[in-house]
Amino acid sequence: MNATEAATSPRLRLGLLLWSASLLGAATVTVTVLPLLAGQVPLPAPLWLISVASLFQSALLLALAVWGGVALAAAVGLRAPAFEAAATRLPIMPALRPQLLPGLLAGAPGGLLLFCSLRFLPAALSGLQERYNPPLLARLLYGGITEEVLLRWGLMTAFAWLAWRFLQRRHGAMRLDTAWLAIAASALVFGLGHLPVALFLVGRFDPGVVVFVIGVNTAFGCLFGFLYWRWGLESAMIAHGMTHLVNELANQL
Repeated sequence: MNATEAATSPRLRLGLLLWSASLLGAATVTVTVLPLLAGQVPLPAPLWLISVASLFQSALLLALAVWGGVALAAAVGLRAPAFEAAATRLPIMPALRPQLLPGLLAGAPGGLLLFCSLRFLPAALSGLQERYNPPLLARLLYGGITEEVLLRWGLMTAFAWLAWRFLQRRHGAMRLDTAWLAIAASALVFGLGHLPVALFLVGRFDPGVVVFVIGVNTAFGCLFGFLYWRWGLESAMIAHGMTHLVNELANQL
């Protein structure tokens, strides 16, 4: 194996690991959430066809996000330390351990904040919460892994690289303002990305729904983006998953 192949192999393994993990979340949503949607609204095509098309689309989007992160993250100092350790066949726990506490400390109050914010749902969404409640496993895997790969590893990394390339002219490490520009931009896309499903379920345009969905998800996107920038992708994944877990536990009390 020459030097080029030796350098490429860990990057390829890193991409495959991230893609496989994130695709698991997408597959879980396809199996568990789409049937719930089918029970709420009429579908434009058979459920099996929509499921196959949805999974295929997710696989392509995730592949693009993973490739973008693998290609650009190192240039702006963004990392997925535990996945990188696995890709280079190093022990995972030393890379994961520094990210555990920040992720848990952010995710636990984040779950309580989500629980409290859902008490103020717009009227158009309040009735849907009881009828449309995705399984916890789907929220943990899709939110905690798939969305973080798409929005943080893929999109936020791309925004950070573009800002570093054109605003900093590739000079030095990524600055604080550059990092927060990428965090805010990807968080806003995260908020906007939740809007189509919400409006689809409501069945009409509702300003209250728009403000609530974008506002709450953008706020959480900023939190997860900060964790990714400061500690690593897995820290954001832990916080995202913990947010859903704590919210679920609070709902059971």
